[in-house]
Amino acid sequence: MANGEPERKESRNVTINQNSPEILTNSIYTPAFLREQIGKLMRVEFLIGTNNLTDRIGILEDVGASYILLRSIESDNIVYCDIYSIKFITISQNGFYGGMNNRYHYY
Repeated sequence: MANGEPERKESRNVTINQNSPEILTNSIYTPAFLREQIGKLMRVEFLIGTNNLTDRIGILEDVGASYILLRSIESDNIVYCDIYSIKFITISQNGFYGGMNNRYHYY
């Protein structure tokens, strides 16, 4: 760091216990289902406005009640995503995203 301080890595994982809301523990709800997919490469498509789809590709890092965190495979940055804008998610089962000409590999 600029001041000679050691770099700190924040832990953003949501702690789940018996007092957690059901949307984070029961996989019939989107956040709980997505929590089971943490660490996987995925393409997430978002509806912006009434007819504009945009997507992000990355490694799912964390899931909260109203957001997901994706680690961008292009820049290694964390992208905070609104869970209510998500329309489609393609989850890679083999470690790479096949629709991108195999350019992105997850090791």
